[in-house]
Amino acid sequence: MSVSRRQVLAILPALNEVQTVREVVTEVRSALGCDVLVVDDGSHDGTGAAALAAGASVIRHPFNLGVGAAIGTGIAFARERGYSAVIQIDADGQHDAASASALLVPVLDGSADLVVGSRFASGYKVSGARAFGMRYLSRVVSRRVGVEITDTTSGFRAFSSNAIAIFAVSYPTEYLSDTVEALLDAHDAGLRIEERPVVMRSRMGGTASSGRLRSTYLFLRLLVVILFHPLRRRREQAATS
Repeated sequence: MSVSRRQVLAILPALNEVQTVREVVTEVRSALGCDVLVVDDGSHDGTGAAALAAGASVIRHPFNLGVGAAIGTGIAFARERGYSAVIQIDADGQHDAASASALLVPVLDGSADLVVGSRFASGYKVSGARAFGMRYLSRVVSRRVGVEITDTTSGFRAFSSNAIAIFAVSYPTEYLSDTVEALLDAHDAGLRIEERPVVMRSRMGGTASSGRLRSTYLFLRLLVVILFHPLRRRREQAATS
């Protein structure tokens, strides 16, 4: 599927991805025919320059703020420029740009507001404690939002104009909250959530932004966030009523 450049913005959050960003931008532009925005989240390796050379627009954070902040910046940009849909794609090459079309279909036809690309729905496997944690998140979040989400931490997502309007105001910035808590916020806002299978590849270069110890800490923090999310939501509703 080729979509109009006037409709869709691809947002690539990027931190020190100079090895891959040029190729990813080229792939996205070729596969989708849409505009590409790279949010350079405080890189110090020439990521922004490489993205510009590949034809992307670039917004640079003066220092590293995290993936959630990068996505928030990109969504605010999309609202300001009048885009009707956003596709979020990793700059490290793990996301297959051809799969993005499947995520955009329900957004562009008006049947969904937030579409999550699931690597597990297409057969991707993990093992050990990580697998247990992901299955637990899937059960809890699916129960909360009323839709089966097998890959709650997926950063491969499509957003409708309704989702853009809501998340341009506020988007979760903490690591893992930018994916999992965003689903809870979307449900609270009445957005329609779907999941579609996508292809997940190995990183084309660079390194993961969080090590095992930090990831464990952030996972435990996320469990606390999920536990208290209904209480926070009730307080916010009371404050605005």
